[in-house]
Order: sequence, then C-alpha cells, then structure tokens
Amino acid sequence: MSNQGLPSRPPRRRRYVSARQGLVGLLTPGTLWLLLFFLLPLVFVAVSSFMSRGPGGQPVEPFTLAQYERTFTTFGPVLWRSIRVALVATLVSLLLGYPVAFFISRRRNPGVRLLLLFLVLLPFWTNFLVRTYALITILQRDGLLNGLLQSLGLLAEPLQLLFTPSAVMVGLVYGYLPFMILPIYASVEALDLRYIEASNDLGANDFTTFWRVVFPLTLPGVIAGCILVFIPAIGAYVTPDLMGGTRGLMIGNLIQSQFGGRGNVPLGSAISMVLLALVFVAVFVYSRYGQQEDA
Repeated sequence: MSNQGLPSRPPRRRRYVSARQGLVGLLTPGTLWLLLFFLLPLVFVAVSSFMSRGPGGQPVEPFTLAQYERTFTTFGPVLWRSIRVALVATLVSLLLGYPVAFFISRRRNPGVRLLLLFLVLLPFWTNFLVRTYALITILQRDGLLNGLLQSLGLLAEPLQLLFTPSAVMVGLVYGYLPFMILPIYASVEALDLRYIEASNDLGANDFTTFWRVVFPLTLPGVIAGCILVFIPAIGAYVTPDLMGGTRGLMIGNLIQSQFGGRGNVPLGSAISMVLLALVFVAVFVYSRYGQQEDA
C-alpha cells in the first residue's frame, strides 16, 4: 500500500530531542525558583554559620566553629527542650490520632466518612495564627475554660493555663493533630480485613490482633504521621511565643531572636543548620524504615 498523501512522521531521534527540550522548558522555571529562593539562601546560612559576629550582628571573617560550640553549650538546654517537646507532642498526637483515624476508616457509610474527614480538615480553612489566638481565648485566665469550671463550682480561683509548658503542648497537638490522623487513616483504609479475621480464627484476642497484625500493617502511616508532626513541632515559633512566653522558649524562637535587631546572625545560622540536620535525620528515618514497611 502506498503512503502517498500522508504526512511523514519525523525521525525518532528528532522526536526524542524535541520531547527532551520540552521537558527542560517545563523544569527550568521551577529549577530557577529553587535555586534563587531555596538553595542560595541555604548556602548563605551555611557559610554564615562558620563566621564570626561583626558590627550589628552581621557575619564577618575569620571563620570559626565557635557558633556551633555555643549552640550545643550555651543554648544546649533550649535545643534538647525543643527535641523533647516535639517528641512528646508527636507521641500525644499519635495516641489521640490513631483511634480517631481507625474510627473514621471503619465507618461503612461513605457520607459519614467524608463528613468526619471534613471535620478533621476544617481547621485548615482558618489561618494558623487565628486558631492560636482562639485557643488563647479559651485557655486564658478569664477565658472560657476557667469560666466554665468556676460556674460549675469546680474551681474557686482561675487556673494559670497560659504561659506554661502545658499550654505549648496543647497548642502543638491542636495545631498538628490532623497531620497525624490523615496518613494513619490512609493506611487503615487500605488494611485488608481478612488478616484480622484470620487472626481471630487462629484464637488471637483483640489486643493480640491489634499489636501483631493491625499495627504492623498500618506502621507506614504511623511513621509518616510522626514525621509530619515532629518536623513542624521542633521548629515551631508562633505557638511557643504566644502560648508559652519565656517558659516556652524553643529553637524556632531562639533563631528568630538571633536574626532580629542587633542579634547574632552567625549564631542564628548555626542553630538553623542544627535544626536542618535534625529534620534530615527525621526524613532519613522515614525513608529508611517507612518505605521498607510499605514495601
């Protein structure tokens, strides 16, 4: 059969080059954006962390490791407190979020599941700062919670709930709990119920079935949720500043204080690099163990 009258197809090599050029054109804007607004500032912070403090707190030569030494000595307690608070907030979010995620995923009515998921996501419709101020309104000395407890006769004097470590913990869990619920919900939703039935048929009780069957199979969602809560919690700034005061000082507040006014930019850069290293460790844990469990 003759191919006369039909448009000829371009050679395969020409099509490949054209597709590659199109792909490069699509990736170029995003690559330039990352270079200008992520990589270059990160390089500046990394270099500044090895410099000395100059006039006005700006980085100057000579290069030194003194800023990192101060990070782990003078400000070591703040660093470890931030890690401890983030770990506790992650654990509390897990203990609260796992039952909620399991309850939502086991609803047979799709409309009910969607409604419950909508309620979980509803706080994201409001700015995080507005939500924090709303929580402050509830917890402050003359706020709703103290007023309710006093009206019920459970308190004679209002409690000091704000500007305490407990208030910071409540704010962190309240702010980041949805990040724990959603990954666990996805894992539980994909759980094959036949494994649970097989475990019950073999004589395992509910606790053994959960601990030996359900929890290991949903572990990828648990690890993902823990990472999604731990990373923003350890670098939190708004919640410790507004709800903890001087008692809620964390690494995010410390970094802000060094970059503001006549602070110490090299010191703030060194603390930022340490925080970035902690985030990389958390991401490594997820990529090392979370993906293995998923496989």
